[in-house]
Amino acid sequence: MDLFSGLRRNLDKVPLLIVLCVSSCLSIAIWGVRFYYTGGNPTYRFLTWNLFLAWLPLCSALLLWALHQYAPRLRILQWPLLLGWLVFFPNAPYLVTDFLHLSERQNVPLWYDLMLIFSFAWNGLILGFTALWIVQEVLTAQYNRFVSVLVVCLTLTLSGFGIYLGRFLRWNSWDVISNPHLLLADILPRLLDPLAYPRTIGVTLLFSSFLAIAYLTVRLLSQARWQRLS
Repeated sequence: MDLFSGLRRNLDKVPLLIVLCVSSCLSIAIWGVRFYYTGGNPTYRFLTWNLFLAWLPLCSALLLWALHQYAPRLRILQWPLLLGWLVFFPNAPYLVTDFLHLSERQNVPLWYDLMLIFSFAWNGLILGFTALWIVQEVLTAQYNRFVSVLVVCLTLTLSGFGIYLGRFLRWNSWDVISNPHLLLADILPRLLDPLAYPRTIGVTLLFSSFLAIAYLTVRLLSQARWQRLS
């Protein structure tokens, strides 16, 4: 496939990427207004960092798709991209848990901070689902639908567990490289004796179930057609 002809055939994806960028910029702008209103108070600045981390799996998924489309001979490079995507993917839905930080601060109306966190949480979810969708389509094309669905189910389950590790045990994605032994020391007991850690099971199952239903909803919405049938 000629590169330029291939790009022309995929222009339908540009509006989605533009909307995702605009939506993220809106979230940052909402925080910026709060920052200015409070005289430079950095409260909720962590949301901007978490949003940046939520973009990483989407960027990895787009690179994975680009290799699949335009450089199939470099397919070996897809494996590190896929691994990096999987490691950073939980950072996207993790933004939902930032509602735990909601409280009245610096005389800012509570409804404003509610909208602030919701905006970032929404972007985290939709960025993650877009990345997951891309990876699912690439795997379906390269292998089959069963493999892609299996990877989706595994990813959402691991994401639920990853959210638990991040929110309650305060681990980060890069700890897979920087502190693998300490991370493994926290994970192994929960895998070997899961019944001894009921909160781990509860958080993992609850978030995994929510993410699965939400992702399925988004997929079905994209397939629904509401035009009048002639």
